[in-house]
Amino acid sequence: MTRLEIAKLEKYLRGLFKLDTINIHARVQKDDSVEVHIGDEFIGIIYKDEDEGELSFHLQMTILDFDLPSID
Repeated sequence: MTRLEIAKLEKYLRGLFKLDTINIHARVQKDDSVEVHIGDEFIGIIYKDEDEGELSFHLQMTILDFDLPSID
């Protein structure tokens, strides 16, 4: 992804979630995706998708079962 795309995504996510600690980092040897962090915590990957002239971005976030709180 370009630096401009990364900056736009970061600004969008920070505004959407009202959270200035969201940071997006380029991935080594990958130009179709970036890493998303909140502070020092990795939370997911954003993939760039170009199809038939349309551009979109997909956020993938994995939540492990043992990370979920119990609800009693």
